[in-house]
Amino acid sequence: MSHLDLLTFARGSALNWALMLCVAGVVLRLFEIFALGRKADLARPRTVSPGSGWRTMATRSLPPEGMLKRDPVTYIGGYVFHLGLLVTIFFFAPHVEFIRSMTGLGWPGLPAPLVDALAVAAMMALGILLAHRLNNPVKRMLSGNGDYLAWALTLLPLLTGYLAYHHLLSEYTLMLALHLFSAGLLLALLPFTKLFHTFSLFISRWYNGDISARKGVAS
Repeated sequence: MSHLDLLTFARGSALNWALMLCVAGVVLRLFEIFALGRKADLARPRTVSPGSGWRTMATRSLPPEGMLKRDPVTYIGGYVFHLGLLVTIFFFAPHVEFIRSMTGLGWPGLPAPLVDALAVAAMMALGILLAHRLNNPVKRMLSGNGDYLAWALTLLPLLTGYLAYHHLLSEYTLMLALHLFSAGLLLALLPFTKLFHTFSLFISRWYNGDISARKGVAS
């Protein structure tokens, strides 16, 4: 199989199957979560605050008081990584055009040098966070195979995309195919790994804020 044939397969059947598996998996996981329901709370609510869930979603996205100073690597590295990943996925012009072709929705992309710099920053942050995890006895003990799998699945599309964009390491067509395969692998496994927090994170924060407000507990 030539590099062009590999690229055609990667951007065609392989990516389509990965997208379908991702959507089906996310729908299934969300159904599992919401099907659990929650028992009726027969106690009188101590606080009536319809916006408590939304407020918790916002406040939990900020470092708790004192934690930024106590563990700057985790928080700063986390913010840099997530910002770089978000911008790379949704504001790199070729990605925007891909999303437009799939959904009909589009928006202006950011300048390529800016996206490139943020992608590098995201990869550096991932490396620093991994080193910090391995060198921190508590985090190393709490980490399992799923954590390292999620790390690798996230890094590979960034790394192969960077190499393809800069025509590094291998021929462009092959590297682009590898980038698409890595992105497809990420999509296919996202619903079944810890990366599913992409969808469950804000749902759980809203729920915790809402139920805590009913009990009169700060969240």
